[in-house]
Amino acid sequence: MRITEAAQRLGISPRMLRYRESLGLLPVVRNRRGHLAPRHRHFGATDLDAVALGLAIEQRYDISPAELAFGLRVLADPSARAQVAELGRRIGRIRPLPAMAMDFEKERALRLLGTPSVPPSARRLLPPGRHFADT
Repeated sequence: MRITEAAQRLGISPRMLRYRESLGLLPVVRNRRGHLAPRHRHFGATDLDAVALGLAIEQRYDISPAELAFGLRVLADPSARAQVAELGRRIGRIRPLPAMAMDFEKERALRLLGTPSVPPSARRLLPPGRHFADT
């Protein structure tokens, strides 16, 4: 179906549908050879379902199409994901990894390096001159 009919079925304007497409919120259309399709897009059931899902997400979370497009970019781009996560930790919206998880990673790294990993609190429990490896 053409854009005007698709927009009517979705309850949005053709202009909004084109805007959503420019943001990357519609499935990419390719011809039979795998190249990008011509300028006049025909909308199928899959396209309408994708747009309807996007509209539902925007309504549920009270976000704009541009915000949804950025969310998709963050999910798809590891660099963007890491930077957004770092910002979230710095401003307190994302909690840092629990210390226990970091301790596990530190223990694993020390094990791989062949370094004994005795926590400082346990070192105080050992008699002077004794090492954890001696026990």
